[in-house]
Amino acid sequence: MKLSDIDIRRYLEAGWLAIDPLVERHIGPMSVDLSLATRFLFFKHSQLELINVRESTLKDELKQADLMDEIDVGHEGKFILQPGQFALGSTVERVSLPNDLAGWLDGRSSLARVGLMVHATAHTLEPGWDGAITLEFFNAGNVALALHPGVRICAVSFEKLSTPVERDYGEKGGRYQGQQGPQASRLNG
Repeated sequence: MKLSDIDIRRYLEAGWLAIDPLVERHIGPMSVDLSLATRFLFFKHSQLELINVRESTLKDELKQADLMDEIDVGHEGKFILQPGQFALGSTVERVSLPNDLAGWLDGRSSLARVGLMVHATAHTLEPGWDGAITLEFFNAGNVALALHPGVRICAVSFEKLSTPVERDYGEKGGRYQGQQGPQASRLNG
């Protein structure tokens, strides 16, 4: 069962759930809007022939720095996402979940209607998650999109589990636990 705004506030006030910084007006009826941070990662297209996604191959052949370039556009800048382009960004907010709550990341409808996808597939925050959320941007439209830091870019909703998990994301050694900005794939991690 998803948490309502009343339950989200109750979880936040009790310290069971944390969103930092929290903007009160971003709490909706069943989700919390999150804002876009300033850093972006994008593939070095001209230097890559292919990326073999089999973990053992990736571990041997490529390192994270070989895959992507990073840019920080600052608070007043913008990142231009071309049609068909994929890039990583992140939320400003750090989200911390207890071991009996899962989070679900969704794009905003208004942004989807101009072709912006904010997660390719990774939309689940497992119980015990703690960190900023990496966003997987894809421009499915046919015109470039300007992504401005600070805008409400996505929403996260929360679902109560029937029981707390035995081992949460942090305890099982989650690869992205504690991230503070966009994180490239850690298939080689």
